[in-house]
Order: sequence, then structure tokens, then C-alpha cells
Amino acid sequence: MKAYVAGPMSGLPDLNYPAFHRAAAALRSYGLEVENPAENPAPPCGSWLGYMRMAVCQVARVDVVVMLPGWEQSRGARTEFQLACNMGLTVMTLDEALRKLAAEPEAA
Repeated sequence: MKAYVAGPMSGLPDLNYPAFHRAAAALRSYGLEVENPAENPAPPCGSWLGYMRMAVCQVARVDVVVMLPGWEQSRGARTEFQLACNMGLTVMTLDEALRKLAAEPEAA
């Protein structure tokens, strides 16, 4: 199973990368392949749109989108959430995903 980590970045210390890295590590510990936007290189244009173009491609490649706390206040994470829902992907919070994986490790 492949997961994408979505959450707030803009305006947060270190772009919230530590939270993204912790989430990715936790999901990987259950054997999931993880698309972590905090691991993406900077786009040549360096713009928010450039980052979102990468994110859209990543969301399209996964089975589940895992939402970090505070995602509701993030324009990018809300866009990723809507895209995932419109594509019929499973969407859950990080806590929900980790509880499910702990209960059913073979789900990964």
C-alpha cells in the first residue's frame, strides 16, 4: 500500500517538515511506501504552485492520503484532501491510520 502525507507547511517553523518526517517514518515502520512532500526537491520556479504540481502527481499515485493535524487550515492540504476525495481514495488522519495499522498490520 502506498500513502501520501498531507498537512500544513506554509508559515510554520521548518515548514513543519519534522512532523512530516515523523509521520512518514511511522507509516514506513508498518511497511507502507510513503510519498512525503517534505522530501521533494524545490521546484525550479520555487513557488507554491510548483510544489502543488508535484503534490498532485504524488496524490494520484497512492492508495491512501494521511492528514496531519492542522490540515484544515492549509490551502495546499485542503486541495490534496479534495483531490483524494474526488479520486475516491481513502483519506484518514494520521492517528486513524496508525490505529488501523496497529490493529491490522497486514493491511499494509
